[in-house]
Amino acid sequence: MHDTSTAPPATGAERAPRRPGLVLSRRVSWFLLAFGVWSWFVWITFVKNLWKDSSGLAFDDAGDPTGYFWIHLLLAITSFLLGTAIGLIGLRGLRAARRG
Repeated sequence: MHDTSTAPPATGAERAPRRPGLVLSRRVSWFLLAFGVWSWFVWITFVKNLWKDSSGLAFDDAGDPTGYFWIHLLLAITSFLLGTAIGLIGLRGLRAARRG
């Protein structure tokens, strides 16, 4: 049999304390944040250059995007996402270090 009692959900004070997870040093946190910012800077510059490409790699003679364009745009989007995630981990590490 299972319990059919209806207990109210736990409030903040009644919840179990969070177990500490991975602790990042300030140096590592700054590195991760800097990596995230650097990733955005590099890939924004790359996408701008890709969009303005006149060598024929990114766009064919009719002005349509080529496979090169789509693959590199996908790489840029992936790098934006990973850079953002890594930068946020660094930012959370810095905030945790400030509180601790």
